[in-house]
Amino acid sequence: MSVLRPLLLLLLPLCPGPGPGPGSEAKVTRSCAETRQVLGARGYSLNLIPPALISGEHLQICPQEYTCCSSETEQKLIRDTEATFRGLLEDSGSFLVHTLAARHRKFNEFFREMLSISQHSLVQLFSHSYGRLYSQHALIFNGLFSRLRDYYEKSGEGLDDTLADFWAQLLERAFPLLHPQYSFPPDFLLCLTRLTSTTDGSLQPFGDSPRRLRLQITRALVAARAFVQGLETGRNVVSETLKVSMSEGCKKALMRLTGCPLCRGVPSLMPCRGFCLNVAHGCLSSRGLEPDWGSYLDGLLLLAEKLQGPFSFELAAESIGVRISEGLMHLQENSVKVSAKVFQECGTPHPVLARNRRAPAPWEEASRPWRAAAEEERPTTAAGTNLHRLVWELRERLGRLRGFWSGLPMTVCEDSRMAADASQEAAPCWTGLGRGRYMKPVVGGPLTEQLHNPELEGDTSGPDVPTRRRRLHLRAATARMRAAALGQDLDMRDADEDGSGSGGGQQYADDWKAGAVPVAPPARPPRPPRPPRRDGPGGKGGGGSARYNQGRSRSLGTSIDLHTPPILILFPSALALLGPR
Repeated sequence: MSVLRPLLLLLLPLCPGPGPGPGSEAKVTRSCAETRQVLGARGYSLNLIPPALISGEHLQICPQEYTCCSSETEQKLIRDTEATFRGLLEDSGSFLVHTLAARHRKFNEFFREMLSISQHSLVQLFSHSYGRLYSQHALIFNGLFSRLRDYYEKSGEGLDDTLADFWAQLLERAFPLLHPQYSFPPDFLLCLTRLTSTTDGSLQPFGDSPRRLRLQITRALVAARAFVQGLETGRNVVSETLKVSMSEGCKKALMRLTGCPLCRGVPSLMPCRGFCLNVAHGCLSSRGLEPDWGSYLDGLLLLAEKLQGPFSFELAAESIGVRISEGLMHLQENSVKVSAKVFQECGTPHPVLARNRRAPAPWEEASRPWRAAAEEERPTTAAGTNLHRLVWELRERLGRLRGFWSGLPMTVCEDSRMAADASQEAAPCWTGLGRGRYMKPVVGGPLTEQLHNPELEGDTSGPDVPTRRRRLHLRAATARMRAAALGQDLDMRDADEDGSGSGGGQQYADDWKAGAVPVAPPARPPRPPRPPRRDGPGGKGGGGSARYNQGRSRSLGTSIDLHTPPILILFPSALALLGPR
């Protein structure tokens, strides 16, 4: 034994020692040259970075061992790691914001253009057949389209009120033209309006046209407005969510993930992938939009399908002029029956002096009748396939957005600044304490599971107030779109329940197809009849009937007041008074 002892003492320095453990890289590399190079390139003052490792007792987040960071450097790194993470979130979601913004712009432009095309088609339909006569009395039609745009763009008054006022004003101007031999005082026209507002349907001067027009326009406009508003809400909510605020626990975890390797003097040592996933899941679980995001996308797709199918916006817009023409034809063809009912309820007006009436011209001298205009010159548009293409593009793009929020932690950790590449999982990486392998379990899933996240344990509180508000906005948009897919307008429901709204809360049969015979809506409690809007000559409604009839009385029988033009209706007697084209 005494002989072997000197030999063992000679061989002992040649034996290898224990392998490197956490923190051993600090003992091997005493220089901070690599850290100084990296941070100097980022604009850090080299006066704050020592040339060699110093004691880390002053550190608040990183391990208090040998370090290259002063207190000032650590605080600046905390802010920089948070900014880097936030920038990654915004970059990852920029395509999502762009997609929703682009779809909103395209659909909004399309719907607005369809309303303009519809108005232009109506002008062509009427002016081509009746020329100057229509142009003199087009104000009431312009008022209708103006109020339809207000509803779509500004959430104005309900569509039921808009359409009811239009037909009431149209009847107030049309009925006197049926009987140019009478003078109609304002009280008579008010009685006429009340008579048409009764719920028993005993007097339907325009036949079924008002109901069919209301059915098509209401469903299409309610759906289009809810759809465009849904896209806009989604864009705004996503944009705000990507500017997520970080909790204190999240800021510390991000510093340990990407900042502490710099302080330890090993900036080239990438964080372990599992480490990054735990930090990202813990930071984002209470800030994302799941599970409301999937329901929101489903609502968009459902309503888009309705808009190109049973709620076709194109067909509804194109039918406005045709439905009005059909209503005027019905009034013309049933004038005897309608007049008898009106005179029975409202009394017989006073006749005008015979010498002030011009002899009626024969029907053969009239322009083409309304039926010819409705059948031969139905408005068409070259944009017949645009909506189908827009919906196809929307469906294709929304498929890429599904699962965005649940997959966001994985997207963030695929960035080379946040974690080691997946192909290098077997290589040593930064574990938060030093070089090695990350052995902690990766905790994904919803917020309830994040209670066991090893990197943010104790800092997994629920969503903050701004996040809850954004989720609420997304749910409200989804509910509005789903209601619109059933023919309901949630914005008008409260007013409708009070008995003074527009009826936007109505629901129509889901199997109705645009252009087919519509299904009658369920009955509503009757509301008191009211006179139509009486705007001034420059207003949207096209002028009041009272001024119109006062002008007729002053002219002793002249059936049309040039200062307040009534609506054009081509009856033989009206043509005789107005003169040939």
